[in-house]
Amino acid sequence: MANFKVADLKLADKGKLRIEWAESRMPVLMALREKYKDSKPLKGHRIAGCLHVTKETAVLIRTLRAAGAEISWSGCNPLSTQDDVAAALAAEGTSIYAWHGLNKEEFYWCIDQTIQFKPTLTLDDGADLIFTVHAKHPELARSIVGGTEETTTGVQRLRAMAADGKMQYPVIAINDSETKWDFDNVYGTGQSSLDGILRASSVLLAGKTFVVAGYGHCGRGVASRAKGMGCNVVVTEIKATAALKATLEGFRVMTMDEAAKIGDIFITATGMKDIIVGRHFDSMKDGALVCNTGHYDCEINLVDLEARAKGKREIRKDNEEYVTKDGRRIYVLGQGRLINLAAAEGHPSEVMDMSFANQFMGMLKLAKEGKTLEKKVYELPPEQDQEIAATKLATMGLKIDSLTKEQITYANDYSAGT
Repeated sequence: MANFKVADLKLADKGKLRIEWAESRMPVLMALREKYKDSKPLKGHRIAGCLHVTKETAVLIRTLRAAGAEISWSGCNPLSTQDDVAAALAAEGTSIYAWHGLNKEEFYWCIDQTIQFKPTLTLDDGADLIFTVHAKHPELARSIVGGTEETTTGVQRLRAMAADGKMQYPVIAINDSETKWDFDNVYGTGQSSLDGILRASSVLLAGKTFVVAGYGHCGRGVASRAKGMGCNVVVTEIKATAALKATLEGFRVMTMDEAAKIGDIFITATGMKDIIVGRHFDSMKDGALVCNTGHYDCEINLVDLEARAKGKREIRKDNEEYVTKDGRRIYVLGQGRLINLAAAEGHPSEVMDMSFANQFMGMLKLAKEGKTLEKKVYELPPEQDQEIAATKLATMGLKIDSLTKEQITYANDYSAGT
């Protein structure tokens, strides 16, 4: 039986070139590959991965394999797989089940295939793999040493599972590492989300009223980049401190009910369902663009929009035009899924370099210590953040200062006065 299923194996050569380009942009991960290729600390471990199949993910997979791991992989979103990359991975012997445009049944079938080889470690983005193991294959959880989780939404749900006493093995929250959330989430999401919007619509951003739902790290990155492109940015929030931060950054803050009336472009970045619903569609102007950059596709209630539409067509790639019963046109980009991956290539390789370095180090930690850890959510040590950041700076040719012995003494001298 074939150990992969991809869209077209003939795309492998093209995918290989894309992976090699990403490797040239990911020096930290490549340094880790070189460091561990001989000692192979992951030898004997089987890693089931459920993470966007992009050129950057391929670099991570190659690095895990170089460190001795066996791999079985699926995509963590129906529209995020880059088919040429999946083909390249399959061609070089990776067990992979992923193609662009999966339906829901196919999505979970792919996850099930990765679990069949009885993993000892799991690597997740959104926690669908972890939840599938717990719900459908609880007997396999006993042989799993631990797992990692990449994104905010997944970490939140895993913490809820742990608090409920239902988690069967330890999980490291990669998202909570500073070199992930303060770089990948902010700069990666900001740039790649606008990239997706532009590829799907080709609109002029300058002068548009750009509504960002959620001012967490991802929303902050999107708002900053939209402002830089000349947009009039509006932020909607439920958290008072986040709304205050947005205000002091110069953005207008209001409710979605208010923003729906004036927005030209809407993007959700909350991790919560029903952020844009029927009454908001009722208020939108003719020609409004709507998209999402949160992990799941429930932030925009497309059922509500369908109920208001008298017609629907794909007017260009990743861009569906809904004509409401009163004649207005509302454009949904990327089917309401992650716009940066559904309509573009995801985060730039340079920023994923640090995120995936954390994933790799998380795998090493679990391989070494997983059997001794409690069944809860852990964070990686802050010293690792500093090490990864320092390595990244070095690859950029940058140097920073360090404290002298006298300064270290002063910093810890509680008797020192003014």
